[in-house]
Amino acid sequence: MKILIVEDDEGIASFLKQGLEEELFSVELCDNGEDALYLAQMNPYDMIILDLMIKGVQGDVVCQKLREQKLHTPIIVLSAKSTISDKVGLLHLGADDYLTKPFSFEELLARIHVQLRKQNDKEPLLKVADLELNPVTKSVTRSKEVISLTAKEYMLLEYLMRHKGAIIEEKMLEEQLFSSEQSINSNMVSVYMYRLRSKIDKNFELKLIKTHRNLGYTLNENAL
Repeated sequence: MKILIVEDDEGIASFLKQGLEEELFSVELCDNGEDALYLAQMNPYDMIILDLMIKGVQGDVVCQKLREQKLHTPIIVLSAKSTISDKVGLLHLGADDYLTKPFSFEELLARIHVQLRKQNDKEPLLKVADLELNPVTKSVTRSKEVISLTAKEYMLLEYLMRHKGAIIEEKMLEEQLFSSEQSINSNMVSVYMYRLRSKIDKNFELKLIKTHRNLGYTLNENAL
């Protein structure tokens, strides 16, 4: 699952990014309201963590504009303001939750999971043949056998399962696995795909992941 963090304090942003990536989330950062509005409209995020006091367009305006544009992505607002009127005001603008600074990472994580459960209650499982992924608990099984994945492997699998049957280009997978500020080797997607295959397909007769030469990869129960 992909989260956008809108925070202009580099220390807080880095801390949140590291913590959430360790929890198997894919994270993108921005530090101003204009970029937040653009990114939120262009990318299918599962969650937005939005600080109020940011550069350019302020967080409350960002929240209001996103809701006016009918964007329903859950938004958790972060702010040093702690009065009841502040919280009520943000909720009326469309925020789903409000967390007062300073806060613990554990509390933020718990609130993220609450919002994700609300989003996934109707269809919590992603399924391809006998492969199942629960985006809320981050658990993966095949033929009821629990499969342990690293954070990057999980991100890769979840993206492929959400785009079941589609040929996904390596460039697109790079964007899911690595943030824009990271430098990566040209074969890193191939490396992670090999590792994922060894866990998902190696011990099963039906192979779900297929390579399309010079095109990309698919995950499909018809891949042989």
